[in-house]
Amino acid sequence: MDSVLAVFSPDIIFPVLMAMTFGIFVGGLPGLTATMAVALIIPISYYMTPLAGLGMVLGVSFTSIFSGDIPATFLRIPGTPASGAAALDGFELAKKGKGSLALTLDLFCSAIGGLIGILLLILIAPPLANFALKFTNFEYFWLGLFGLSMSAVLSKGNMMKGLTSAVLGLLISTIGIDVTTGFPRYTFGNIELMDGLGFIPVMIGLFGISEVLKRVQQGASKLQLPPITEKVKISPLEALRIIWQNKWTLIKSAFVGTFVGALPGAGADIASWVAYGVEKKTSRNSDDFGKGNIKGVIAPTSANNAALGGTWIPALVFGVPGDTITAIVLGAMLMYGLKPGPLIFTESPDLVNGVFSIAILANILLIPIGYLGIKAFAFVLKMKTSVVLTAVVLFSMIGSFAIRNSYFDIYVMLIFGLIGFLFERLSVPLAPMILGLILGPMVEDNLRVGLIKTGGSMGQFFTRPISLVLFILIVLVFLGGPALNLLKKGFSKHKTEE
Repeated sequence: MDSVLAVFSPDIIFPVLMAMTFGIFVGGLPGLTATMAVALIIPISYYMTPLAGLGMVLGVSFTSIFSGDIPATFLRIPGTPASGAAALDGFELAKKGKGSLALTLDLFCSAIGGLIGILLLILIAPPLANFALKFTNFEYFWLGLFGLSMSAVLSKGNMMKGLTSAVLGLLISTIGIDVTTGFPRYTFGNIELMDGLGFIPVMIGLFGISEVLKRVQQGASKLQLPPITEKVKISPLEALRIIWQNKWTLIKSAFVGTFVGALPGAGADIASWVAYGVEKKTSRNSDDFGKGNIKGVIAPTSANNAALGGTWIPALVFGVPGDTITAIVLGAMLMYGLKPGPLIFTESPDLVNGVFSIAILANILLIPIGYLGIKAFAFVLKMKTSVVLTAVVLFSMIGSFAIRNSYFDIYVMLIFGLIGFLFERLSVPLAPMILGLILGPMVEDNLRVGLIKTGGSMGQFFTRPISLVLFILIVLVFLGGPALNLLKKGFSKHKTEE
């Protein structure tokens, strides 16, 4: 109880509030990721108590993940990689004058999803972490392919175009030094390509610069941003009513997000896409996704913050980072003289309880702080459209450059802006390409390591129980829909003959 009350002491609550405010700022700027925000907070937290330092990390991660959805909704530029899925339907709602509706739902779903993730962390950390640790290279290979199979359901009515986009993302992910052989691939003698193409510049180009180009191509008369003075105004109570109507979507997505987050290396980025794909695949109105479907906003935004709670499961229980953020956290814990692992629950129970308490408090505080962030962003959209689009290009360049301090990444961003513009003209979806870029290394590395383990045999990829389940799920993703349609037609024909 003392550890819970300690959270409200000034030397803890004020640093957490400052970190959350900083997270709103970082997450709202394209390219400045939640990981970067945490990395910038760590040097400051070094001079604080472990609980205050870890509280700052929790606060900045929750708010930056949410605030990345603000530019994703109004400008179709994800502020963080975890906001990519939220841009699909959020932006379409904004174009219809319902941007504030989307962000209000987003805010509440982020907070509720985050709370569900933390409660699951508290309740089922040991068994869920144990299950995650059963995953070997064979399971991770199929997990990556399962994520890629979601490209089929993320595509707007054309599975082949979606798969083509995903394969291109996979090919892009192979650029750079081959980690197995140390041989450079597709670098053409360019040193800048040795580390591969940065995910952030590619994402900003595909989603941000392509949108700017599209608006410029439309001409000055149509050069309009989605209005923030809404056609549909919504009160918090009305938002909660809509969320209650879609409560199963929120709960299901939060559970998916927590589970994916608990798998080491997955994180909020993949969790949001998987939750979006699962919701679309199981929805009766799947054709409405990508066109402004409210469930397309609720699913990814519930999952990405829930995933943050999930990433702490393997990090706390076994000292295995769930994503890049918890990898930094583990380094910080060692800096504080703490040893993450099963013994931390018995050796430092006050710290663990304090971390849980701060995580719950941060998700509650996310609502007022996030609301202020939305209001602050409204001033941006009151500027002239030409000024805003110029600022978008400028911040996109800064965000692309800031990751590796490389001018080459700015060129990458511009090139993928052109690619995104051309793909949209050809009705080729961009989301599967991003998914392929994220999951490509996971698929390739685990396939090759698995084959090395088995001497080139694919047997264990199919005979291990978890691998087999994942393989069956992938088959169902591709064949489940057509099979159900055939069954429905057969049933309808049978009823007609009767």
